[in-house]
Amino acid sequence: MKVVILAGGYGTRISEESHLRPKPMIEIGEKPILWHIMKSYSYYGFNDFIICLGYKSNIIKEYFSHYYLYNSDITFDFTNKSEAFIHQHKAEPWKVTLVDTGLETLTGGRLKRIADFVGDETFMMTYGDGLSSIDITSLLAFHHSHGKLATVTVTQPPGRFGAMQLNDQHMVEAFREKPKGDNSWINAGFFVLEPQVFKYIDGDHTVFEKEPLENISRDGQLMGYQFEDFWHPMDTLRDKNYLEQLWKSGNAPWKK
Repeated sequence: MKVVILAGGYGTRISEESHLRPKPMIEIGEKPILWHIMKSYSYYGFNDFIICLGYKSNIIKEYFSHYYLYNSDITFDFTNKSEAFIHQHKAEPWKVTLVDTGLETLTGGRLKRIADFVGDETFMMTYGDGLSSIDITSLLAFHHSHGKLATVTVTQPPGRFGAMQLNDQHMVEAFREKPKGDNSWINAGFFVLEPQVFKYIDGDHTVFEKEPLENISRDGQLMGYQFEDFWHPMDTLRDKNYLEQLWKSGNAPWKK
């Protein structure tokens, strides 16, 4: 089954890093967050990736074009016609298709542009900037169980700030560390989609999360996979530093 990753946006909210490289190439533990996402899928046996490129696409292309070399022990013998000898390689068993889906194309348009690469099969899709401990096989089983066109993973992220409980006399009685939100569920990415969803997308300027998903929902074809374990986006430098801290601790929840 193919996994589509949207990796073409500008990443303006983390411009401290994204002015030099596309957001999915920002590193967590000296590896691009894109690599971490792909490793999560690969752990569950999904190794066929389609990556939708846009902003600074050449950086992602160069990364994968040299990936085998970066992950190998190699000897360059310049005394013998500049031959190279691979001693050991540690590259993953990935098939990676890189598709330039346009600089200004929105999320729906990027999906529409890779329809021919997906074909007539069920596929998965996620964003190139979010990490999770999600069990992909459980997500896929849920999708197959209901028989609808689309499954979106939904979660309730913790609040940004701790909360205090006051009594009637305005005395602080208790603290709560980053409580859940207002019981609303948000889009965490990690979709499973049937190819019929492409019919809901008009073109490059379509935001997938708006009209297409709203219309799929209106037609009774959208299901939410409720997920309450670790999920965190990398929207800001603060997020990046938090994820880096988790990785360095040795207990990153998304690491398999």
